[in-house]
Amino acid sequence: MFVPFLDDAPHRHIGRPWVTYAFMGVSIAIFVVFQSGLVIDARQASVVSFGLIPSVLFGEAVLPAGYERVPAWATLVTSIVLHGGWLHLIGNMMFLWVFGDNVEDDLGRARYLLFLVLCGVGSGLAHAAGASNADAPLVGGSGVVAGVVAAYVMLHPQVKVWVLVFYRVPLRLRAFWIIGAWVVFQAGNALLAGEGAQIAWWAHVGGFLTGGALVVALKRRDVHLFDRGLAERIERRRQPAPTLEERSA
Repeated sequence: MFVPFLDDAPHRHIGRPWVTYAFMGVSIAIFVVFQSGLVIDARQASVVSFGLIPSVLFGEAVLPAGYERVPAWATLVTSIVLHGGWLHLIGNMMFLWVFGDNVEDDLGRARYLLFLVLCGVGSGLAHAAGASNADAPLVGGSGVVAGVVAAYVMLHPQVKVWVLVFYRVPLRLRAFWIIGAWVVFQAGNALLAGEGAQIAWWAHVGGFLTGGALVVALKRRDVHLFDRGLAERIERRRQPAPTLEERSA
């Protein structure tokens, strides 16, 4: 549908979004080393051992001998740093690159890390509760990304974002319209997808709802929801500095 690649929102509290960078780095490293086949061919083992399997999570089934590496509840977290393919990985990383830094800025690093984990848990539970195939592993950070997207649109709906529509056409639109279209797309697919769907749409919905609820509780005190003043601050930053004559006038 579209991929974001740049936004106009500056940071106000942090220099570098190290938590966002760390999450992206861990996800990329795990995929390259264990899932891509480039270093170690452990794709199936990693997905079965660390992916979220609803039937195992709810105690209705057990993993084959040798595959149980972490407790079943821990896969609500471990599954979010695994991915199903290069496009899956790149898409999620692009969304985090554009939207994650500003959410980290508005929450603070420690609360942002908690936010990411809880969005992963919320998305995993939403998927597990409605999974048509309870034995299929869920992998990917899409639920976390959905939570970040929800937080961003609640904090900065008026910010302009550059996106590639249909992965080719560059457009600069307000976050509200871009994310609104994304929400309609996700919700529609969640309602219409039948059995055997390859994408866990309800995980996206669960992550979005979790992120929307958490940002209210975890944002900094001086950060306001639906910040309409940010657009004006961006425009002021773009204005040329006044000359000496203008300052003394």
